[in-house]
Amino acid sequence: MRFGLDIAQQRLEWDEIARRAMVADDLGFDGVWGFDHFQPMYGEGPGPCFEGVTTLAALAALTSRVRLGLLVTGNTYRHPSVYAAQAITLDHAAHGRFELSLGAAWFEREHRQLGLEFPSLGERMDRFEEALQVIRGLLTTDAFTFEGEHYQVRDATLLPRPVQSPSIPIWVGGGGERRTMPTAGKYADGWHSFQSVEEMRRKSALLDRLAEDAGRDPASIKRASSLSLDPPIDEVRRSIDAWTELGFDYLVVGWPGTGQQTVEAFADAVLR
Repeated sequence: MRFGLDIAQQRLEWDEIARRAMVADDLGFDGVWGFDHFQPMYGEGPGPCFEGVTTLAALAALTSRVRLGLLVTGNTYRHPSVYAAQAITLDHAAHGRFELSLGAAWFEREHRQLGLEFPSLGERMDRFEEALQVIRGLLTTDAFTFEGEHYQVRDATLLPRPVQSPSIPIWVGGGGERRTMPTAGKYADGWHSFQSVEEMRRKSALLDRLAEDAGRDPASIKRASSLSLDPPIDEVRRSIDAWTELGFDYLVVGWPGTGQQTVEAFADAVLR
């Protein structure tokens, strides 16, 4: 089992975000994860919230070992060609430590307030599936062409190629069984969702079938979920054992309300 640390950069000052990333780097976490929003999702009223992609670029310079990603990037915030170019830049800045993620986006209030287009759910899902194809193509193919309903790319080449070969890992986030999970079965290298272990057992089996229907080996899709450090360490260990038994190989650990001392205790008990 590998563990990432979620530092979700809302209602935090920059120096605290940077400090948390460097703590994760020092303690032996596999990854550092932020989120992709421009305004806080929780709490009352306005507050600090740093943009995700540029946050990762800055953290790439402050860390040396942890992998870096967002759970998950909202497709409505950037054209997929722009995100592909950003991903290549991040992968080079981090010397091959970038994890690319994508979701259809959901935070309607943020879109409305900032004047961002917020299509219907069906159209967002259609755009999401097209975007995954555009991004994969631009990361791996010279003179790439894609003719979709929402996105068109014509004879396009992005250089340099990513550091990681054959491509940057692509994660899909979400547990929707009508569209999100079938899309993950077709295109994802990693899948992240969070519900009870029993519900995720059923969803993981569904993802196996969806991957097979798409002609893929289900084992090629990394399974990831989330882990709270708030319970006592023995309960945390039992949760890890349950996820491991289920076949999951990555857990994203939330920064606990009790702070760095709990993160350090977890690292001493589990990571070392």
